[in-house]
Amino acid sequence: MALGAIFGRKASPTTDNYSQSSEEKGPLPNKEYDAEAGGVRAPLGDSNSDASFSIGKQIEMEANNAIKYRTCSWQKTAALLFSEYICLAIMSFPWSYSVLGLVPGLILTSVIAGLVLYTSLTTWEFCMRHPQIRDVCDIGQMLFWNKKWAFYATAVMFVLNNVFIMGLHCLVGAKWWNTITGHGACTIVFAAVTAIISFTASLPRTFSTLATLGTGSALFTFVSVILATGFAGGEGKPSGYPSLGEPQVLAIPVAGTTFVAGMSAFMNISYTFIGQITLPSFIAEMKEPKDFPKALWAVTICEVIIFSLVGGIIYGYTGTQYITSPAFGSISNEVYKKVSFTFMVPTIIFLGVLYASVTARFVLFRIHGPTSRHRNDNTIVGWATWIAILAVLWVFAFIIAEVIPFFSDLLSLMSSLFDSFFGFIFWGVAYFQLRSEKYGPDYWKTRGFRGYFGFFFNITLCLIGLLFLTAGTYATVQSIIDGYRAASFGGPFTCADNGL
Repeated sequence: MALGAIFGRKASPTTDNYSQSSEEKGPLPNKEYDAEAGGVRAPLGDSNSDASFSIGKQIEMEANNAIKYRTCSWQKTAALLFSEYICLAIMSFPWSYSVLGLVPGLILTSVIAGLVLYTSLTTWEFCMRHPQIRDVCDIGQMLFWNKKWAFYATAVMFVLNNVFIMGLHCLVGAKWWNTITGHGACTIVFAAVTAIISFTASLPRTFSTLATLGTGSALFTFVSVILATGFAGGEGKPSGYPSLGEPQVLAIPVAGTTFVAGMSAFMNISYTFIGQITLPSFIAEMKEPKDFPKALWAVTICEVIIFSLVGGIIYGYTGTQYITSPAFGSISNEVYKKVSFTFMVPTIIFLGVLYASVTARFVLFRIHGPTSRHRNDNTIVGWATWIAILAVLWVFAFIIAEVIPFFSDLLSLMSSLFDSFFGFIFWGVAYFQLRSEKYGPDYWKTRGFRGYFGFFFNITLCLIGLLFLTAGTYATVQSIIDGYRAASFGGPFTCADNGL
């Protein structure tokens, strides 16, 4: 779509140009091509120096501010990543494996993790080259002809995606309250209570502060999934046994598995890994963004190990007939179920908080510019703006979650539409722009095998994004249609029990 147009993209205006001598006839392998100057710009290593200088200037400008944004170490950024990825969605992997079969499920887990790691590194490289980036909306504009409509289109997807995730956590919070209390109050009340608690936890204005909460969130999630896995193995028999016979564990999909079911299971695994939408915001608050890959590698390795072990072990003990999503519902002992689910509560709260903070920061930075004292100091106007933005976001998240009867499927629909871009297409296009800026418009021809491989691999990434956009959307729409046919959707603002 935008691939052809970006090859002639101008180099970043944030870096200095270097003239080309008359002896140099084109881009050299170890130097960067400047499309604007028509020649070689700087050795590749100097690009990082330019980025570091710009980041250093940003930190220097913040030195006298009461609120400093570039304060995150790579360890704190890792805590934010762990809190985002090590979450409740882990407990849906056993269901995905039951549909796809254990072998294809484990293979897809590793493949998708590898693709997301690669695209996340591309995201980091793009942010290093353009250190003025504050969030993914800035990247959206830069990737597509630097047009303002691209910024606004990305902003709409960005805000909707995040608000829907916040709404999901309102509903999951209500699910926990209903499970623990035995539906002790109307589900709307529990969802509202979750939204209020989440709003309060969202008030810190920097990721450095939130990272402390994120560390606790990730630790509690780890305990939760370990307990659930241990309880599933210790019981030996799942909830509902033996009504459907002995648990069946399948190495490959069962005969007759529909395209919609298989695609839904595949997308479920994919959505859990795709989180690049927040990465530019995290990188923008790091003291040393060059250390970001350390955090990324740490969380990716842990993801693959935890997702595969938890998904495979729980599925192995539960079987295809008795599996639920989340898998807490497959634990037969009520005490075990409630204990393991309760350890997930910090993550249920914090992940919604994280997306609220990323979104509120995007809005605040557009209301108050880089030099505004309301953005950088503890002013009444600044804090009132921040609190008002968060309040509006959480009210909208609560209302959307309660009004739409097929909210879960709608969330999947939004993921199909948006994650196709934020997970794959954006970063395929970013690769083309980065390589074109460094090596010239014919980089893929002049760099030999690496050039050709990178070119076609990133074309494939964009095609995977289109698969999400088309087949993923189709599967989700069909799921909504099937839900209406089965009359499985409730009404808006329902008090019905949604506990496990």
